[in-house]
Amino acid sequence: RIIHGSGYNETDRANFKATVYRNVVVAIQAIVAAMRDLQIPYASDAVKEAAAEVESIAVEEVQMIDAGAKSAIERLWRDSGVQQCFLRRREYQISDSAKYYLDDLNRLCTQDYIPTMQDVLRVRVPTTGINEYLFTIDTRVFRMVDVGGQRSERRKWIHCFENVASVMFLVALSEYDQLLQETGEDVKVNRMEESLALFKTTTGLQWFTNSSLILFLNKKDLFEEKITTSSPLSDYFPDYKGPPKDHIQARDFILRKFTSSNPSREKDIYPHFTCATDTDNIKFVFETVRDHILDGIIGGIFPGL
Repeated sequence: RIIHGSGYNETDRANFKATVYRNVVVAIQAIVAAMRDLQIPYASDAVKEAAAEVESIAVEEVQMIDAGAKSAIERLWRDSGVQQCFLRRREYQISDSAKYYLDDLNRLCTQDYIPTMQDVLRVRVPTTGINEYLFTIDTRVFRMVDVGGQRSERRKWIHCFENVASVMFLVALSEYDQLLQETGEDVKVNRMEESLALFKTTTGLQWFTNSSLILFLNKKDLFEEKITTSSPLSDYFPDYKGPPKDHIQARDFILRKFTSSNPSREKDIYPHFTCATDTDNIKFVFETVRDHILDGIIGGIFPGL
């Protein structure tokens, strides 16, 4: 929408204000819960009181962060125990944007705050059901259908598509060391392994026989940070034998995992390493994707051209 659609004007961005605040509260509540689960102590009783105050906030009712809540969140975020807990964030579920928002709480809580484009890009709103977007590139109208990737969502969309031009499959590279958590589901499944299994299932479906496969390996920036500083890929994929801090070899290894799981060896996969918050990167990638799609359409109309 930012690159090829109508974008987000000030009014549009203002409508994300409450969602940004809910993201902040969800993030700090996740850390408070993890402090308890991981048995990490707070630095003082005052911080414990702040934790209790934060836990009492009803996320679904959040429209703003008042002075009292802001103070409690700031005390927590400055706490050495909380920072230790955040360093162990792969052990629990928390948004990748948590640090981005929590580090900038003063700006977010000003009276005249309007979310920036970067604030909007980083906001976490889980996809549920089926969402359709239309946008125009070089006079051609593209119809993109966004579906929920969660297990509980798949039955809603898996049979809905036939003769689509392309399947765009999005994977978070940074989730190679994280576990899947869904209500009533097995929480011990590695997220990357789950994505690999879903990719294999999706690409083998009869509805996508004539569709091109475009694979987005996203969050390459967060992946690089993890690989080079804290979380060796071989701890989660023992068959990785490359240098532990070489993020290029590590991401290429993951790419090979996906391409080798493609059940149709005759079907080409068009992979792209992306950073969704970098609009220049996404613009370049989507120009390439557009060419893939148009080439496929033309090839279907004029075989052998």
